Amino acid sequence: MSTPGAAASAVRSSPAITLVGATATGKSALSLEIAQRLGGEVVNADSMQFYRGMDIGTAKLAIEERQGIVHHQLDTLDVHEDASVARYQREARADIDAIHARGGRAVVVGGSGLYVRALLDHFEFPPTDPEVRARLEDRAEREGPGMLHRELAAADPISAARIPAQNAKRIVRALEVIELTGRPFSATLPTHEYEIPAVQIGLAIEYVDLDPRIDERVERMWQAGLVDEVLALEAQGLREGVTARRAVGYAETLRHLDGELDGAQTRELIKVNTRRLARRQAKWFRPDVRVRWIAAPRSLDDVARAASEAIAAAQA
Repeated sequence: MSTPGAAASAVRSSPAITLVGATATGKSALSLEIAQRLGGEVVNADSMQFYRGMDIGTAKLAIEERQGIVHHQLDTLDVHEDASVARYQREARADIDAIHARGGRAVVVGGSGLYVRALLDHFEFPPTDPEVRARLEDRAEREGPGMLHRELAAADPISAARIPAQNAKRIVRALEVIELTGRPFSATLPTHEYEIPAVQIGLAIEYVDLDPRIDERVERMWQAGLVDEVLALEAQGLREGVTARRAVGYAETLRHLDGELDGAQTRELIKVNTRRLARRQAKWFRPDVRVRWIAAPRSLDDVARAASEAIAAAQA
């Protein structure tokens, strides 16, 4: 008689196909093609697509665009809620196990590097303390994240080099872990060691080609009703959300609604910040030697064939 552990081990022997890379490289469209060919279901790994109602500004596929393919980890949070890497790891791994137990193939897609690594790799979560975190968040609000980032640089230069000085949330978390454990935050980060067997395919595109795609996408989002979307989300608590209100496209549009920026200025700032996001995403994934990079845009046939070949090699 098989044990639950043996059953999970058998399920996890099948690699998940994972599409990674910068925003606007075409990951969503390719995920549909690969899922169709391999009998798969999609598991989202874009942290902003967790949020209900954040559709236009995240380029979330509408239900009618999903070609009947089941999608997981979309619309799991309200905009006033904070995203949790630990919760995502637990729930998305359960999704992958269930997909493979049904005889399907999990196709993970997204550019949120920390969430991809937490899902696929051995990644344990250090402790947290609400009082310590609240104290640090209060300091970040009063003193600015730059002051805390300098403290992080003195205590853990590796983490400070990886975390932007403007990212108050991650700086606070790093300092919280250091205070609670006495160890560098960088020591708790995931290693390149799979917990979930995976084949990672990265979509690469030169910035000279990617930037115009980003600009066109922002213009389409604006025409599709981004301002109205943000207005509706504001009524649902967007401004109270720690994570959602800082999302590219939404933060700038909130400033537009406050009268700080006109429409043209808002669109330009979204374009600039999306380009910066794309570069951070590429920088995150590039050091992982397990990623098989393919030039994008490539034909769907080429990418699907590469995925099939990579699966065969992984199982050989």
